[in-house]
Amino acid sequence: MLVFRPSGYLARIMRIDPVQRQSLISLGSTIGLTAIGFLSTMYFAHVVGPSILGAYFLFVAYFSVFNLIGDGGFGGAAVKRISEGEDQNAYFTAFILLRVALTVISVGFLLIVQPYLVKLTSSGVLPWLILALIVSTFTNIASNSVYGRGMVGINQIGSLIDTLVRILVQVAAVVLGYGVAGLAGGFVAGVLVSGLFNFRFLDLSPAPFRRSHIASLFAFSVWTFLSSSGYLVFSYADTIMIGHFMTEADIGIYRVALQLTSIATFATIALHTTLYPKISYWGKQNDLSSVERALARAFTYSLLLAVPVVAGGWLLGERLLYFFYGASFAAGAGALAILLLVQVAHVFMFLQTMCLNALDRPQDSFRVTAVAVAANIGLNLLLIPAYGIAGASAATLVTMVLNATLAHRALSRGIRVWIEPRAVGNIVFAALAMAAVVIGYSYIIPLSNVFVVLGAVALGGLIYILLLLRIDRGIHDELKDLAGQLGIPWPRAL
Repeated sequence: MLVFRPSGYLARIMRIDPVQRQSLISLGSTIGLTAIGFLSTMYFAHVVGPSILGAYFLFVAYFSVFNLIGDGGFGGAAVKRISEGEDQNAYFTAFILLRVALTVISVGFLLIVQPYLVKLTSSGVLPWLILALIVSTFTNIASNSVYGRGMVGINQIGSLIDTLVRILVQVAAVVLGYGVAGLAGGFVAGVLVSGLFNFRFLDLSPAPFRRSHIASLFAFSVWTFLSSSGYLVFSYADTIMIGHFMTEADIGIYRVALQLTSIATFATIALHTTLYPKISYWGKQNDLSSVERALARAFTYSLLLAVPVVAGGWLLGERLLYFFYGASFAAGAGALAILLLVQVAHVFMFLQTMCLNALDRPQDSFRVTAVAVAANIGLNLLLIPAYGIAGASAATLVTMVLNATLAHRALSRGIRVWIEPRAVGNIVFAALAMAAVVIGYSYIIPLSNVFVVLGAVALGGLIYILLLLRIDRGIHDELKDLAGQLGIPWPRAL
């Protein structure tokens, strides 16, 4: 009989602490997703230009809005209830019923308001939007159920597959001249294949459920839906409003600048994905000290990447937009400078609201988000007509800081929320030293071509990581230990 035995390298990975292992998988998947997304967007920016790219971003924004209606917060509720380990099959079945019903409502509402979505319908992507909403129902059920079962790695690999398939189909479609329809079709293909992959590992099965299961999902989903609505405002209200007041080309420039700043969120997204089911479990066990330590460390490792990205982006952002995406996208440099600060505020907002939801406090998450949402809509309406995409960036920054501040206040009522001052101070110091080196480099060597700019990025990154590992032994030892567990040689000089 054949027995599968993991290779030596895989065995090493499986011996790593589960939180570290899943964080590593999440981080690797996030880096892979973002790298592929960056390269594909650069290609599309040069081939189809900002107008078609902007029309596609508008399609994604409307998909997110109507998909949220179709989800109704039940995706997060299902993850929460399934992750608690009780009546998992019953909650799974109830979730399927509710998700399908809401998809019907969402598509029906889309057809009703379709005459008012002029820019969406004129681009010809409305049929693709309807198909995407239907396909996402299947994928949402499979991925959320797998995630609730604690299979974070499978969930992240599914996201990676989604991106790979989407990009491959989109590139082929653009080469064949399908434009925005090809981009939308690739989006649908990625969602479908990701759902099929997650479904392959789904170990839940339909089972009878009671009214109490529906009520339990409803109790959590109402607040999750409202909180998700708030996060959606931060993500896409600016895009939709720019589309209303300005042009598709402006949307393309703005979203490309926003994508470039997303480098700063690699660690935050990976830690959010990994920690949610862990914090949910610790909260259920009333192990709040573990929650406090994990959140503090998550802040540190999120800022470890976010702070140097902000410093480097301020110095090199305009050149990166120009060389990576094209001359027309360099107009987004002002917006990019503001959006970099948004990503720092995003670290605290995203992790703290995640913690509120994982600790079964979605009401608090909604309350703090609702205030910021109202401010965001008002500021976008005021600033976009006057200042364009820079105004949209400023509105997002102000309301993101407001949301993070209110989330901290709410979360502090239940646990101690703190940062590691010495580690964060070391990160800031290393980033400032990196910035000084990059400034000197740019004075000596003019940033006149893409290779010189990449050289500045590489030199700055090297200075930052070497200095940080020298001055912070805690981060040094953790990374060295992780490298040893993975069998990666650690330089003696460090």
